[in-house]
Amino acid sequence: MDLAERIYRETAGFPLEERYGLTAQMRRAATSIPSNIAEGQGRRSSDDEFVRFLRIALGSLCELETQLELSLRLKMISAEQLSDVRPPAEEVGRLINGLIRSKQH
Repeated sequence: MDLAERIYRETAGFPLEERYGLTAQMRRAATSIPSNIAEGQGRRSSDDEFVRFLRIALGSLCELETQLELSLRLKMISAEQLSDVRPPAEEVGRLINGLIRSKQH
């Protein structure tokens, strides 16, 4: 949730012409991460199904990391902004991977 909130704040300064482009894609990817974790947990089904949702969340995180890099290349964010966002994104990845490992048999 913290990462998604951070992405919303960072993308608020993106150019208006990107409102339906990169801004929207980054916000969707960032929102998808906690949403998939919550949905997988909320279904209270098998560990395998929960892991499937965790993997989707991990895919969204990878998508977001790619979009952050593109934002840097397009000069929509600075290297400093990227370096501020990267550690929380990496931590989210470690947490998701840890959950996946703990649920696999």
